[in-house]
Amino acid sequence: MGTASVRWHSGGRGTAASSPADRSAPAPFVVADPGVSTARDDPGFRSLNGVDSTPDPQTGKIVSRWLGRFTLESGAVLPDLVAAYRHDGIPIGEGRQILVVHALTGSADAAGDWWAPLIGPGQVLDTDKFGVICMNLLGSRYGTSGPTSRNPVTGKPYGRTFPRVTVRDQARAQWRLLDALGIGKLALAVGGSLGGMVALEVALERPGEISRVVPVAAPARIGQLAVGWDRIQLELVEKLGMEGLELARQLAITTYRSEIDFEQRFGGRVEPDGTPSIVSYLRHQGRKLLDRFDADTYRTLVLAMDTHDIGRDRGGAVAALRRLAAYGTRLTGVGIEGDILYGTNQVQAMVEAAKEAGMDAAYREILSTKGHDAFLVEWDQLTTILADALK
Repeated sequence: MGTASVRWHSGGRGTAASSPADRSAPAPFVVADPGVSTARDDPGFRSLNGVDSTPDPQTGKIVSRWLGRFTLESGAVLPDLVAAYRHDGIPIGEGRQILVVHALTGSADAAGDWWAPLIGPGQVLDTDKFGVICMNLLGSRYGTSGPTSRNPVTGKPYGRTFPRVTVRDQARAQWRLLDALGIGKLALAVGGSLGGMVALEVALERPGEISRVVPVAAPARIGQLAVGWDRIQLELVEKLGMEGLELARQLAITTYRSEIDFEQRFGGRVEPDGTPSIVSYLRHQGRKLLDRFDADTYRTLVLAMDTHDIGRDRGGAVAALRRLAAYGTRLTGVGIEGDILYGTNQVQAMVEAAKEAGMDAAYREILSTKGHDAFLVEWDQLTTILADALK
């Protein structure tokens, strides 16, 4: 378990995020930002069977729900959106609800897997006091529609034909599920890395229906160094297929950790065959991903992450965050010491933009040698931060 120290800040240095430069991305989106309250106005939502019925009574289990026709920012249409989710704690309609959003290769099993120390009776996300829901992201492969899903037109998996999705699409899909389950308001939306980006867009999609948003290790706009790393990974996957996916994962792991962590763990050691231990470790991590993931899904999610910019088509980050300020939504931006992927300066800049927009915003920093992945390790510090956010 991580150390208990937390660096507290009321503000931070840096400037507000600006619109992204040309990233040699695919063609621009062909429909405008749908703005606030889109899912309930979509004809596909109105065609849901049993949308007003009692939510699934099961708790603590991953279940799937058909959510009908779903239109993406690109104008492409998914005729059959399916979402996999897990709900724990206070039943829907009987108490406050919390949304937890997973990172790049995660799943809906936050309470039983990757955030288990934080969710449950007596934990900071106390299921005796709150309901906690986590949905597998749009474009993923753990139960929600994505490249491995069956295309109803062809009867075969979408594969590379799965349409491109954005972080905003992923946020709107979250609201589609919440609407279907009857969750109209959230006490908190929280997530790390890509999950934090989606949590921000969840708040911006319905600014009057969320009390607090806590993006962890996530900026207002994806940084250009991260875009560069993503491009290298995508080219590896494009040119080498599954072998490229293994190498892409190895590269990604080097951005998720810190120099101190690698030095402390490996310290120049070598394996019996003479391979540096760090190299052996990275190969192991690459092979592990191949056991549970696929190249098309990885490509879809990385490309989605590269679209992240809360100021896009909203007049910049400050203007976007004024939407939240107008409804009294509070923001806690959490940076991680030594994070080379989305550095503390990026998170601080987002908090400064939120303050300029008139939000009740605060910066918190996790002290760790683990780098970006500290949001999956430093339980004591996360407990302190989330407890404060829920006050």
